[in-house]
Amino acid sequence: MMIVKKDILDAFRYRHATKRFDSIRKISKDDFEFILETGRLSPSSFGYEPWKFLIIQNQELREKLREVSWGAQGQLTTASHFVIILAKTNLSYDSDYVLNHKKNVQKMPEDIIKNSTARMKSYQESDLPMLNNERAMYDWACRQTYIALGNMMTAAAMIGIDSCPIEGFNYKLVNEILEKDGLLDHGEWRASVMVAFGYRETDPQRAKVRKDIEQTVKWVK
Repeated sequence: MMIVKKDILDAFRYRHATKRFDSIRKISKDDFEFILETGRLSPSSFGYEPWKFLIIQNQELREKLREVSWGAQGQLTTASHFVIILAKTNLSYDSDYVLNHKKNVQKMPEDIIKNSTARMKSYQESDLPMLNNERAMYDWACRQTYIALGNMMTAAAMIGIDSCPIEGFNYKLVNEILEKDGLLDHGEWRASVMVAFGYRETDPQRAKVRKDIEQTVKWVK
């Protein structure tokens, strides 16, 4: 058990936000499918899986995105695989997406769907108000995508693959580019975060730094 714990912590220490990758080295099909599977299996609020993973391998599209993504200049030109994680724009308790997900993915019986829908309505009206607020709904979906993002990067590090999460882009222009290419299903999805995968070109210049555990953790007894 201690060996497993050490391996996991070593992977966290190994991982760093890789700015440039070795453009010659490519991730194998099997390894990248493993990374994607850890994203697919990630938890989400109410199990709604409000994400879609766009793997951008088209070089022309990468160049278009690079023009409006200041935080991905080195990654878009060198990464083996470049992913944009999309967030669902409408997760209303009575939306077609949610009702279809309950019925056809979660395989809920009709009576359970009815009770679940009532619970969800109350949640979205009172507990975390978001109904009739497109931005709040989108932000809620985006928070779920970051769970998948973290799991994918950790899984990659566990098998010696580098990654870099990227928020440094113009969200409006990126979404316009993706919509023009028919990748957002007419506004049903919107870009949440980018992440690049590959093998580092050089080792980081300095060791990973973090606050001490005492500055980060507070026990309430």
